[in-house]
Amino acid sequence: MTGSAPQQNSGQEGAQRSGNTGDTGNTTPAGATAAWTVRDAVIDFARRVGMTSVFANPGSTELPMFRDFPADFRYVLGLHEAVVVGMADGYAQATGNAALVNLHSAAGVGNAMGNIFTAFRNRTPLVVTAGQQARSILPFDPFLAATQATELPKPYVKWSIEPARAQDVPLAIARAYSIAMQEPRGPVFVSIPVDDWDQPADPVPSRALACTTRPEPAMMARIGALLDACERPAFVVGGAVDRAGAAEDVVQLAERHRARVFVAPMTGRCSFPETHRLFAGFLPAMRERIVELLDGHDAIFAIGAPAFTYHVEGQGPHVPPGAQLCQLIDDPGVAAWTPEGLIAVGNVRLGVQDLLARPAPTAPCARELPAPRVLPPRALPPEAAGERMSVAFALQTLAEVRDPHGIVVEEAPSARPVMQAYLPMARAGTFLTMDSGGLGYGMPAAVGVALARPGERVTALIGDGSSMYSIQAIWSAVQMNLPITFVILNNTRYAALQDFAPVFGFAKEDPVQGTDLPGLDFVTLAAGMGCTGVRVTEAAHLAGVLRAALVASGPALVEIVLA
Repeated sequence: MTGSAPQQNSGQEGAQRSGNTGDTGNTTPAGATAAWTVRDAVIDFARRVGMTSVFANPGSTELPMFRDFPADFRYVLGLHEAVVVGMADGYAQATGNAALVNLHSAAGVGNAMGNIFTAFRNRTPLVVTAGQQARSILPFDPFLAATQATELPKPYVKWSIEPARAQDVPLAIARAYSIAMQEPRGPVFVSIPVDDWDQPADPVPSRALACTTRPEPAMMARIGALLDACERPAFVVGGAVDRAGAAEDVVQLAERHRARVFVAPMTGRCSFPETHRLFAGFLPAMRERIVELLDGHDAIFAIGAPAFTYHVEGQGPHVPPGAQLCQLIDDPGVAAWTPEGLIAVGNVRLGVQDLLARPAPTAPCARELPAPRVLPPRALPPEAAGERMSVAFALQTLAEVRDPHGIVVEEAPSARPVMQAYLPMARAGTFLTMDSGGLGYGMPAAVGVALARPGERVTALIGDGSSMYSIQAIWSAVQMNLPITFVILNNTRYAALQDFAPVFGFAKEDPVQGTDLPGLDFVTLAAGMGCTGVRVTEAAHLAGVLRAALVASGPALVEIVLA
């Protein structure tokens, strides 16, 4: 990658939220490509599509990629490969464009696999590259070679390739970018031998590719007719609503049909304002409970969500008796296993806009407006001095002192039900968590979001157990002086596992092996990476400490000791 190589127009636009990828500039004139190398062609293409931040952890087989690193690119260093992918995931979700990742060969990709899996479940567009040993010595099984490199990240990438020739690398990167951006979006993988970068190559020709498709009109008409005819509709929204920028359109559609709106199980984004009168709450990942909560509705419309994601084995119907299921989803793979009903595949925003373009129901006022969601009682501080705070009190306090439109990145699984009750998200685009259930995502994702949203403060709400999977992200936040408030909920245990144990036959008093976490000091850990921190044990001090941390000039950490 060189900043002095022959240049194409570097002002060309990259992928936008409309779903188009590629560029509109002119290629280098015929006869002017002889001086180009693979490095030149790749950096030129990455510049054109807006992938100028490279999230990486360096290794020897990647070094030639970064010789003469161009001044208009940014190298974002993570101290572990999982951190690298997590940062890129948060950045890509916040920008709406694919992020470029560079990992070391086999061991580095292996270290990153947890967050590659999460990116796959999050439907996050990432172009993941990894080094490979020189082609000339691959037959001799050399040190640091990746055996069957393309197989390692499967099945959690959309596409994986090690180009047959060095000259094919730029086109492979271009194809990878397009596949990553096509709905359903996701990570892709390109293995690049170390001696490819200095080989001659042609620039990638200019092209533009539409990566969104409109759902089939006849099926949308059938779904629209069903919604018009029903009396008690319920919507179940998922992360694809927010990814498609369709949240406001879904609000309009829900208001038109006076539909109660639930959040689908294990949803990683806010796709409907949780303060809206029509908001009905969160569905658990349990078949019987979903049917129970949706009972009484005659039409159930899953928008941008599976129908449904389950965590434990269940029995009985997938929807209440007498209810008709319909679905609008951007993922044909998910649509293929939807158990019943009317299913439309395509871009969620385009599909919802097609429904809004239909004439409004002739008698919309005939439907009663659903009762608003019942809110939990106010959480109280401990009665005795020195007694630990509840999660509810801590999150209620955070809700009271933070900017309600600020961004929250969460990875505190045991606290999530409490967060959903006491820390509502008022608008789309302000909440991220992992769709996968895999830990180690939240702290680096907060770094990526902060990079993508300059000037906006990000709150990273992380459990004590979760934080230890990728706590190196604090170092990256410090080095870039990012406005992130890390709020660590320290209950000294893997509470989610202890809470879940009864499902598998544990009695309430039975110990759950490997779930206690004594002795962690997050303020000291943060200080070792240059981040200021405060440990809060008294409820009376919490609000003031949080207020100060939320206006700090750079990163800050608040450790809250909880019951």
